[in-house]
Amino acid sequence: MIEGLLRPQHLLVILAVAVFVFGGKKLPELGKGLGEGIKGFRDSMRSATSDSEPNSVVPESEKKV
Repeated sequence: MIEGLLRPQHLLVILAVAVFVFGGKKLPELGKGLGEGIKGFRDSMRSATSDSEPNSVVPESEKKV
C-alpha cells in the first residue's frame, strides 16, 4: 500500500496543491520555519542525551582543566 505512495507524479500534485493553497510567497517562509523547527528539535535531543549520561567516560584530551 505504501510502496506506490511517493511516485514523482504524486509529489508534483502535492507540490501544486501546496502552491495553490499557500501561495508562492509563503512557501519559502514555511520551509524556513520547518527547517528551524527540525534544527531546534535536533539540538534539544542532543542536549537531552548528553545530560542523561553523566557517567560517560571522557577522554583525557577532552577534559577541561
